[in-house]
Amino acid sequence: MAQQHYRTHFKKALLQFITEPDPFLAMLKWVMTEMMRIEAEAKVGAAKGKHAQDRTTYFSGARARRVDTRLGTVYLLVPKVRKGGYIPFFVSERRRSEQALIAVVQEAFINGVSTRKIERLAHAMGIENISASQVSEFNKELDSQVADFKTRPLAEEYPFLWIDALYQKVRVEGRVVSVAVMIACGVNPAGSREILAVEPMFDESEDSWRAFFRKLKARGMRRTALCISDAHAGIQAAVRKEWLGTCQRSCNISPLRSLKIYPLA
Repeated sequence: MAQQHYRTHFKKALLQFITEPDPFLAMLKWVMTEMMRIEAEAKVGAAKGKHAQDRTTYFSGARARRVDTRLGTVYLLVPKVRKGGYIPFFVSERRRSEQALIAVVQEAFINGVSTRKIERLAHAMGIENISASQVSEFNKELDSQVADFKTRPLAEEYPFLWIDALYQKVRVEGRVVSVAVMIACGVNPAGSREILAVEPMFDESEDSWRAFFRKLKARGMRRTALCISDAHAGIQAAVRKEWLGTCQRSCNISPLRSLKIYPLA
């Protein structure tokens, strides 16, 4: 009897989608709504509008949520609860998978893979809904991360400061040119090493190094006891003028050369 009841109920549920413009999308929305109802009632400890001694919180309306699926876009009314909040499990799982995909796309872009090649790679992996323009949108987040790194406040003192420049090939206005990527690594009073700045410059001159040091000062750095670099005349002159009273030490092999610096696009 119970099995026959469920069959009848399921048949009625399916018949209501026949007149829909997109029956499969309508069925998907119904299933997602039912899943949210069951999950939310389990979180609250009671069905909506029902009294229960074991309830842990209460329903508090609903919020509209757009969800893009392979069948199309559905608009759901996600239940709201007073304590603890509620996010449907299929939304949170999708969010984690999307974040993982974005991380892979950004890693490929940083390593010099073009947006078109990333698009072809995604299609080869069965991901059809990603385009070169979407890859570019994903990578815009990298710009904000770089800006946060370049403008973050620094400590007033770094007793030891290593500075060096690594030369990289970059594309500038359609041409590939060699630029000096200036790097500063400091040891703070607690003894921890930090990469303080990474800045590209077109030449490794005294003026360029002075501008580089002034940016460190603008972010809060005031002094260093020992500056370690190679014997480049521009570096040594800039240190003497920008870090008065700082000892200098020349080193033929800088520890900064072991750092992995990605090519700048």
